[in-house]
Amino acid sequence: MKIKIISILFITILGSSASAQVGIRLFANQSPESAVVSVTEGKYQISAFNGENLFISKGEPVLITKYKSKLAVKTRNEKGFLCDSVLISGKTGDDSFSLRINGNNPVRQYYSGDLKCFPDMENIVLINICDVEKYLAGVVKAEGGSGKNIEYFKTQAVIARTYLYKYFDKHTADRYNVCDNTHCQAFNGSSTDTIINKAALETKGQVILSQDSTLIISAFHSNCGGETASSEDVWLTGQPYLKSKIDPYCTASRNSVWKKSISRNEWLEFLKKSGYSGNINDSSIFNFDQKTRQVNYKIGLFTIPLRIMRADLNLRSAFFTVISEGDSVVFKGRGYGHGVGLCQEGAMAMAAKGFTYAQIIDFYYTGVLITDIKNAVILNGNPPTPQKGLSNPPIPLRQD
Repeated sequence: MKIKIISILFITILGSSASAQVGIRLFANQSPESAVVSVTEGKYQISAFNGENLFISKGEPVLITKYKSKLAVKTRNEKGFLCDSVLISGKTGDDSFSLRINGNNPVRQYYSGDLKCFPDMENIVLINICDVEKYLAGVVKAEGGSGKNIEYFKTQAVIARTYLYKYFDKHTADRYNVCDNTHCQAFNGSSTDTIINKAALETKGQVILSQDSTLIISAFHSNCGGETASSEDVWLTGQPYLKSKIDPYCTASRNSVWKKSISRNEWLEFLKKSGYSGNINDSSIFNFDQKTRQVNYKIGLFTIPLRIMRADLNLRSAFFTVISEGDSVVFKGRGYGHGVGLCQEGAMAMAAKGFTYAQIIDFYYTGVLITDIKNAVILNGNPPTPQKGLSNPPIPLRQD
């Protein structure tokens, strides 16, 4: 194809409160070398810095590939061109597009808003610029699934919005706000679930503040096993609103109990690597009963944090009992995830029982306030940025 070189004008929206938009890096945990963009609704424009305009309509694909240090862009009916970056912007106000990467990748995802792309090393950086509330509905769909009570979806929407605004500037040095994987929040594109979309709109602007009016760390997990964990017991950093409490709502859910067995030899090897040098002949000394959440596993004077055991032994949670049985060591556990903050399956059960999203949030986060983002003390008239010293979250948000 013939190639001409032009420059593309970027419209920077990061940090703009008037636009109420967010920039999300797509396929952030993959390595896009090419992308096919197809308009699914509305009309899009590729705007050139020198005044040239190229319009693409519904059903028309755009191929974007990495070409040396630039991008090569080609539509079906126009000549291709090279550029340093490209912005594909919707013109009707209700525009959407599909996106597929790397040719043989079968995954096609759907987005609203605009798309900007630029080369980085051997890959293409793809950034979706879209309405905050539409983004949050997509996050709720990815993090919370579908087919649940609307009060549960409202709960997840407020949690996701709190996280977004607390860490809105997390990736601004990289030219976007957040990524689409669990390093930030899972986002697989636009939600078409009417209940989820309604939940996001009916909680529009609402976030969770701590007693000092700052945005909380809105941590959540799949199932707490009947008792949530205090943040200082898991991440060594305590928060007054992330305290352990008995949760009677999740104990009948599918992730409330689990069991895993390993060989005695594997167990002894683990103990040795962890620094244990005591008696190994009496297997009964390995037994450990955790009726309520504890911090450490103990054999005499030897201790090891349960969170480390969970990670090293690939256990579903740190809430487990250890039983030595012949040539095996059995872990009988409760819950799934880190256990801090909101228990998703407990929240689902609460919503099904008639609790409101405000009551659910109040149950899992101690002494917090649900209010509009404009009331957060770090706001100053723009989308909030993290306070100094808090540029990245000290702990993971979700169950990982």
